[in-house]
Amino acid sequence: MANEISRQNQSNEKVVGKLPEAKIALFANESEGYLQKFRLEVNGVTQHFPFWINVSNEAYWPQLIYKDINQDGENELIVILTRGYGTGVVNQEVHVLHKTETNFGNVYREILVDNPMAILLKNVKTELTKSHALITIGHHKTEIEIDKLGIEPRKFFSDITTANLLRFEVIENKLMAIIGAQVSPVGGYIGSFHITYEYKNDLYEAKKIEFIQDSNV
Repeated sequence: MANEISRQNQSNEKVVGKLPEAKIALFANESEGYLQKFRLEVNGVTQHFPFWINVSNEAYWPQLIYKDINQDGENELIVILTRGYGTGVVNQEVHVLHKTETNFGNVYREILVDNPMAILLKNVKTELTKSHALITIGHHKTEIEIDKLGIEPRKFFSDITTANLLRFEVIENKLMAIIGAQVSPVGGYIGSFHITYEYKNDLYEAKKIEFIQDSNV
């Protein structure tokens, strides 16, 4: 029965990502608007990731990146999943896998990546008034005059929010989380937090946090 279910799942699969140069293919089943039951195939070796999830809209299918982001001379597999999207909303998560040699061939072991929202909570202080937004990261402060945005004060949030925009990128072989900052639901985007990760103590943790102010503010 188990083999029958496995065959049925594979018959409903579709290829949702490929890296031909690394002989990597990512498969998933589509159900109720989401891609689920992910299967990773690397040079004939199969691994299953049953808890991964991604929206089924093809424009937001998983991004597969093959780069050396921990500077060990070996490329890592980075899989960026989009769990939700909408007007002014993007919610992504990242999975980093390191190549590991076994008796059955090369497999990819998933490495923990510190939650970017938790990193912000631990390292960033924010304050919002009717005229200013203040962002403090360590000893560095950024003050933005938000009264110039032309937004009615009653429409401002009680504090700067980072709940709507979270995406991941690999820039110059470094894994980065980019988190948008807003002071109001409409027209209130003021910039983004950029978290640069480093591989340390068998996980990816924050090496650098900076705030990039939007050029229009």
